[in-house]
Amino acid sequence: MTAFKFGLVHAPLTPFTEGGVDYACYGTLLDFHARHGAEGLALPMHAGESVSLTAEERKALAEFAIKHVGHRVPVIVNVSEAGTAIAASLAAHARAAGASAIIAAVPYYWTPPQAMLVEHFAAIGEAGALPFFVLNSPSEMGEVEFGSASVVNLLGRLPNFAGLIDTSLDWQYMIEVMTVARAVRPDFQFISGTEYMISAGAVGATGLLSPLAGISPRLVRELYGLCRRESYKEAYRLQEDAAILFRAFRDAGVPGLKAAARWFGRDCGHPRPPLPALDAAATRALVEQVAAVDSMTAEPRGWS
Repeated sequence: MTAFKFGLVHAPLTPFTEGGVDYACYGTLLDFHARHGAEGLALPMHAGESVSLTAEERKALAEFAIKHVGHRVPVIVNVSEAGTAIAASLAAHARAAGASAIIAAVPYYWTPPQAMLVEHFAAIGEAGALPFFVLNSPSEMGEVEFGSASVVNLLGRLPNFAGLIDTSLDWQYMIEVMTVARAVRPDFQFISGTEYMISAGAVGATGLLSPLAGISPRLVRELYGLCRRESYKEAYRLQEDAAILFRAFRDAGVPGLKAAARWFGRDCGHPRPPLPALDAAATRALVEQVAAVDSMTAEPRGWS
C-alpha cells in the first residue's frame, strides 16, 4: 500500500474563466507539466486555489486530470477540508476516480488537539485506501503543526500512511519526524514542500512537492536531481536561484504565480475571488525580480 514513491511532484495552477474552470487550458497545462519533468501531479493544492473550488468542482477537476494524463504520470489528489467527513468523502472519490495517492492538511479554520488530528487523518486515510501523505504547513494553517508523536500514533493506526510533506522550514522538526517515523516504518517518506531542497535532502527528504515547477520547471528538475544524487555543492547555485524565487512567490502568492505564468506565455487566467489579480505595477516589479534570476533564461516560453 505504501510502495508509491513520491518523487518530484508538480503542483499545477487552476485556470479559470468567468464561467468556471477552463478545462481546455487545464489540459494544456497538465501536458506542459508532464513534458517538463513532473514525476507526479498533485492537485488541486493551495497553488491551484483548492479552497476556492466547490466540492463538485474538485471532484470534476480530479476526474478530468486523471483521465487526461492517463498513465503518463501519477495524479495525487488533495482532499484537505475543514470537516473530517467532507475530506473523507473526497478521499473516497479520489480512489474511485483512479488517483494514485491522496494528500490532506490539518483541518481548515479549526485548531483541534493532536489526538483529534490523528482521528481526522485516520478517517481520511481509511476512506481513501490509497497511499496517504499528511501536509504539515503551519504558516498556512493557523500555526497548527502535526507533531512527531502524532506521526507515530498515526503510523500505528493507518497502514497506508506513506509519508509527510513539510513546508515549515523547521529543520529540527524535520529531523525529529524522520527519526521517530523511520524507527517505526523504515520506508516512511519525508517530502519537502518547499524548494529548499539542499537542506531537506541533507536531512533525508526523498521527494519534492513544487509549486514553482509551473514557473521554472528546468530549475526545479535540475536542483531536485542533483540533491537526490547528494551533489549538494554542484546544486548550490541553483538552490540560490530557487530561494530567490521561493521568497518572491511566498510574498506574491497565487496572484504572483498566475502573473508570472502569463509573462512566460502560459496564461492561466486570473485568480478566483477573493484573491485579487496583481495590478500592473506589482506585476512589473515581480517580473523584474524573476527575470533577474540567472536560471530563468533557460526556462521554456509558452506551452512548448
